[in-house]
Amino acid sequence: MPARPELIRPDDAAIAAAMSRTLTALALVILALGDGEHALNLVAERTDDTFVRGQADLSTGTDPVRLTVLDETDYAALRTLMVFALEGSTVRSAVLVATTAAEPHPRACAWTVRGGWLHPMGTAELQQALTPCPGGPAVRREVYRAPALPQITDTEEETRHG
Repeated sequence: MPARPELIRPDDAAIAAAMSRTLTALALVILALGDGEHALNLVAERTDDTFVRGQADLSTGTDPVRLTVLDETDYAALRTLMVFALEGSTVRSAVLVATTAAEPHPRACAWTVRGGWLHPMGTAELQQALTPCPGGPAVRREVYRAPALPQITDTEEETRHG
């Protein structure tokens, strides 16, 4: 008997629907964050009792419109992890933290994954999660409540793109 439960691969339709939601969610997150230098960190607890993390750095601007992903491999890994987090059958919980470079301190907000979508995380819970471990580097972040992201259902997404 294995020490951990095995992961069961979701079916292709579930993965495709989660991929569609992921692309929409990431676009909405990037729009919500606005201009600047951003770091996205996704931590997920899988159903086999392991934790996985994805991280990507990006730069956005509106004058002119631009999105620069600093490392395509990191962004692809983050996006893939988000697909499985939003699909939900292999992930128990997940949190996406966005940190924006700002003066005098970086700003941070977060979303938790529930019901196949990203929901704003409370500031007290986020502040606790961002508190550094004793002896670790202390980066002070200004914490704010993440904006609610409008949820587009899979049917609406298919209608717009199909």
